[in-house]
Amino acid sequence: MADQYTWGLILGAVLGLVAFYNLGLLAVYNFVMKNKGDADGDSSQSKSACGKTAFDAVNGECGSDSFADADVIIVGAGVAGAALAHTLGKDGRRVCVIERDLSEPDRIVGELLQPGGYLKLIELGLEDCVEKIDAQRVFGYALFMNGRNTRLSYPLEKFHSDVAGRSFHNGRFIQRLREKAASLPNVRLEQGTVTSLIEEKVVCDGCFSNLRRSLCDPKVDVPSCFVGLVLENCNLPFANHGHVILADPSPILCYPISSNEVRCLVDVPGQKVPSISNGEMANYLKTVVAPQIPPEIYDSFVAAVDKGNIRTMPNRSMPASPYPTPGALLMGDAFNMRHPLTGGGMTVALSDIVILRNLLRPLRNLNDAPVLCKYLESFYTLRKPVSSTINTLAGALYQVFSASPDEARKEMREACFDYLSLGGICSSGPVSLLSGLNPRPLILVLHFFAVAIYGVGRLLLPFPSPYRIWIGARIISSASGIIFPIMNAEGLRQMFFPVTVPAYYRAPPVKSS
Repeated sequence: MADQYTWGLILGAVLGLVAFYNLGLLAVYNFVMKNKGDADGDSSQSKSACGKTAFDAVNGECGSDSFADADVIIVGAGVAGAALAHTLGKDGRRVCVIERDLSEPDRIVGELLQPGGYLKLIELGLEDCVEKIDAQRVFGYALFMNGRNTRLSYPLEKFHSDVAGRSFHNGRFIQRLREKAASLPNVRLEQGTVTSLIEEKVVCDGCFSNLRRSLCDPKVDVPSCFVGLVLENCNLPFANHGHVILADPSPILCYPISSNEVRCLVDVPGQKVPSISNGEMANYLKTVVAPQIPPEIYDSFVAAVDKGNIRTMPNRSMPASPYPTPGALLMGDAFNMRHPLTGGGMTVALSDIVILRNLLRPLRNLNDAPVLCKYLESFYTLRKPVSSTINTLAGALYQVFSASPDEARKEMREACFDYLSLGGICSSGPVSLLSGLNPRPLILVLHFFAVAIYGVGRLLLPFPSPYRIWIGARIISSASGIIFPIMNAEGLRQMFFPVTVPAYYRAPPVKSS
């Protein structure tokens, strides 16, 4: 194993240079084409960016006197909206939040907050929102494949003992965030439905945004759906860990959401799932999924299927493609989504809020549209290292962890499991990316291709054959075909060459005394 790994690192160094050479060429190409588009006179966006923005609302019209004194109007009081309301309100802004339904949400995702997200929660002064909701501490992941398993721990040695992941009921967490925001005298939560943007103010919206097309170029992909179950009084094989089962056709997730409940999410590729009403779903879960579940939780899984409380939800992915618009800003799932396999959505949203808060603190007058636009354009650049790393990892891991009839993809999947099982930097490096503790694009690419090279090394040692060499070449090609399109959609310049991207501020400005 050690000899294979050594050869893998040597090959990785060589092929890594080739990969980054191609990456550089692609980045230069994108830069040229972007500048060409700008030179060709795409003036529609620049003209619309000079307009003023606000909302037309039902059950609470933003043009009415009730909103006249607000500095910021936030549409949607989910994780991003409620956390942003508290953050801006704490900075002295007068904030009005319009939420379609202020009752406790009932969702099957948004239930696992990575340690990196918890650190952002602390930075925003919201860490007490995971208290009194029976939240569970999470210290890492356990991977299962073909009867084998390995544990991957979060690298938390350098952090305070309280720092870990947190898993919980999504609705309980959101209600705590809303209560925290509403406790500020200058923050007002109101129930209502926003239908359109009309003139000046600032916006935040959610996953099913009807305002999105006014503020960005949405390219929403739905690679799969989650089928959600709650397993009761179930003891997971590894306590206080998320469990990822590399099943066929795609992964299964299990993690605790309370002291006596475990959330199980079964990924079903495509946009169509078996019918729940006619029993097709229950049959699918019992005959296809259950045999692949670890034996420790098999009985609880079958009992949950028999109980019948089965939920489904499409998994959406959407790169951030904003139109800089003074007075308006998309955040949260309205702005940027990634496959929820890695549980990175809340970490990205909270990181975005920290960046936006720091940018806006020196700006007291939000009605100065030209100045505000400079701040918001900087936000789009400053958020990229964290958001693009987490987004790319989610998309790439989903493809690697999903079963495939292709021999190269099978080898890549096996190599990924074995690479993570090596421990040391091979485990802590990828987990630090996934957890949001070290979200660096360069480290992501190096580990991703190290997995591919490790797979090639296993094939070629001790004696390569023409067929094995061919499969090895296809592993490298497959790895490139997975990660480069995702990074290209995220924006290669913003990820790896942010200094080439126009931004008024390269860091949050210092507030003048």
